[in-house]
Amino acid sequence: MFVCTSNSARSQMAEGWARALAADRFEVFSAGTAPVGLHPLAVEVMEERGVDISGQQSKSLAEVPAEADYVITLCAEADATCPALPARRERLAWHLDDPAAVPGNREQRLTAFRAARDEIERRLRAFLARAGTEVRR
Repeated sequence: MFVCTSNSARSQMAEGWARALAADRFEVFSAGTAPVGLHPLAVEVMEERGVDISGQQSKSLAEVPAEADYVITLCAEADATCPALPARRERLAWHLDDPAAVPGNREQRLTAFRAARDEIERRLRAFLARAGTEVRR
């Protein structure tokens, strides 16, 4: 389970990557402590890498299973808001800057979303390798 405050960008991209790389090995969810909807730039930058997240929806923690094998928080705010969120195997904190909070023109904002997308992919691949999970891509 990937958790972030708004469940609009980082956790949505992480969910998309996990589904693309190892959905046959994991049941994947993402949620937010205060969900606001899927960010269109997250959809756009994931599509650049061939991962379609356009059908995903922003969800609250009440809308996903109460417990998961792995819980990965993608921002310090979510980590602090739900410190007791149970993980059967491991809880990880990948505190990444929120690309949706980056000001500027379209290209500056896309650059922030691409950086988050690529860092999430890098961390997820390392996590899957450590877990001995073969990735599809």
